[in-house]
This record gives sequence, structure tokens and C-alpha cells, in this order.
Amino acid sequence: MTTLDDFTASFAVEPGYLDWAAFGPLSPVVRAEARADLELLGSGRESGIGLVAGRVREARSLLGRVFDVEPSEVVLQPTATHGLAQAIYGVVGGVVASAAEFPGIPVTVTRAAAALGRIVPQWIAPEHRFVTPEAVAETIDETTSAVAVSLVDFRTGYRADLAGIREAIGDDRLLIVDATQAVGVIAEDYSRADVVVGHAYKWLRAGRGTGFAWYGNRARIALDPVLSGITGADTDDLPFDVVPPPAPAARAFTVSRPDPLAAARLASALGEVVSVGVGEIERAVAERASRVIEIADAHGIDVLTPHDPERRAGIVALAPDAPNVGVLGAALANAGVAATTRSDLVRISAHAGTDDETLRMLDEACATFVQMRVR
Repeated sequence: MTTLDDFTASFAVEPGYLDWAAFGPLSPVVRAEARADLELLGSGRESGIGLVAGRVREARSLLGRVFDVEPSEVVLQPTATHGLAQAIYGVVGGVVASAAEFPGIPVTVTRAAAALGRIVPQWIAPEHRFVTPEAVAETIDETTSAVAVSLVDFRTGYRADLAGIREAIGDDRLLIVDATQAVGVIAEDYSRADVVVGHAYKWLRAGRGTGFAWYGNRARIALDPVLSGITGADTDDLPFDVVPPPAPAARAFTVSRPDPLAAARLASALGEVVSVGVGEIERAVAERASRVIEIADAHGIDVLTPHDPERRAGIVALAPDAPNVGVLGAALANAGVAATTRSDLVRISAHAGTDDETLRMLDEACATFVQMRVR
């Protein structure tokens, strides 16, 4: 059992790093395990190759624990968007989504509609900055088959109310959730969803190529696995000379075998999180996000992210008036604070291991901004 103190001590990043929503520098455990697995694959021994291949099963088992589902319902994907494509391309009917979501959702919905002609995008009205149950209820109609939403919005940090959305859409429509900005840092009841996808290169600190997806029972029944590939059949052997039908299981929503090295990094990262407990990590992340909000409030910087801890995770979106977005971004960069400045927002994302020195640097940068801002 790893303690929270052990976990936070593993954050060996330089002070000032507040960009976990963009990229999570790899943890020491992930780096050490990756080096060991590379050596095993370099030996040419069948035993070493087999050991690394076994990390795929390990990663799926740990994801099963995180989602509280059977590992057979979980598959590994190169990215979260691959998992979204497998789900959205399989829908027949209307798909409700916000055009302001992370591009993985609106781009995939648009491409699927254009390619297949059986999917109808149903865009949530632009005035709804957050994908709330009310916004979803206003958009669905009798043709709606699915709703696609980010559990934590990449821009605003808003944490979707999955229970409320499920109540709004009922049990006859699918709820497809991108949890990239949430898995490992908030404890969620994922049984409210039908599909959950994610990527471990941000908050899980496992690097690129570490995507994953869970396809629940309703999804496996309702979705047509149109993108099913050579690993999608109900066999572990390659389908030589015949083309079998897709399996009646989550594996139907895969194209090819996963990268065992990416699976090893994912398994190592998940092992750390499971050992500590997602609830413990969530509390630490929430405390740091609250401190970021307090710093912004103290300097009179508007915060778009909800102050209610139940409606946010690790992302805090600062929203100075338009002429000052770039000014705030420059003040942060000049102070050595890593953050994301995009369009009308400055995104700050603190993790459980974010230290007091980093928050002090943020505070000083915000104080400098107050002196620099355009009046």
C-alpha cells in the first residue's frame, strides 16, 4: 500500500509546473518500469517478450478496478479519440454534444456523420458553456440515440453531472464519456455511463499511446462495431483465410493488438493510483485547486471554473477580460509558471504533488499581472 505522501513525493517536476491538463511528466515508477521492459524486449528471449506482453492483461485488470467493471469489458486504445471513434461511428441516430468540447468529440461526430450518413449531430446551443443536464434536456428529442460529453471539460474545468445527465436522457440512450481529464484524480460512479474513454498521458503520468476504453453492456448491444479490426473477433488467433464477425464483447471495438510497452507504462501508473486510492488523490487535488481559486480571487481575477468542489477537478480556468488574457499568460511565463493560455482563458491545472513553492510562484505572478494589466 502506497501512502499519499509517498505518491506526492514522486512528483519530481520543477517548481512552477501547473499544466497537468496538457501533459503529465512521467512518474519515476513509470520511467523505471519502461526501462526494464525495454531491456526485456531487447534480449530476444521468449520469456522476456512474454513478460512484457503480460502487461496488457495487467493494465486491463487495473482499469477494471478503477471503473469497477470486469476487465473483459475494457480494451486498450492508442488514444481516447480512438475509443470515441469506435463508439460514435457505431451509433445510429442523433448524437448530442457541444461544439465547444475537446475536439475529439465534435470532430469525431462530424466525421462519422459525413462518412456514414446515419448519424445526425445535435449540437448543444452555444450559450450553454457547460454541458449540464438542463442543456442536454433542451437538446435531445425522439431521434437522439446518444450523448457524448467530457467528464471534466478541458477548457473550463467543469465537472459534468453524470447522474443528472443520465436522468435527463433515460436508460434508452447511450452516454459516452471522455474521462481523460478525470481518471485517476476524481472518484466517479462510472456505471452511469455506457462508454468511458481516457488517455493516461496527462494526470496518470504514463506518456502517449496509453489510451483505454470501457464499453458497458448497453453499448455492446446497441453499437455497431464498424471499425472492428483483426483483433475484434472472438478469437486470439489472427483470422487467416476467413473474415469472422465481430465478437459480442468489448474486444469488437479494437483494430489491432495494443503496444505492450504502452500497456506497461499504463499498468505502472494505474498501479500507483490504485495503491494510494483515487479518493485520497481526489482530496489532495481538490485542496490544491481550491488554493488556486483563492489566489485568483485575492487578486481580483475572474474564475470561470465552478467554485463548488463537486463540479470541478484539477483544472481552474482564469478569465480576465479579453485584453488581459495574453498579459496574464505572459506574467505567468515570465515567472516560470507553466500553464496553458488559449483564446479567452488561462488554464491552471494543479496535481496532488503540486508543492507550496509552485503555488507561491503563481501568487507572485498574479500580483505582477495586477500591476501590468490593461485598465
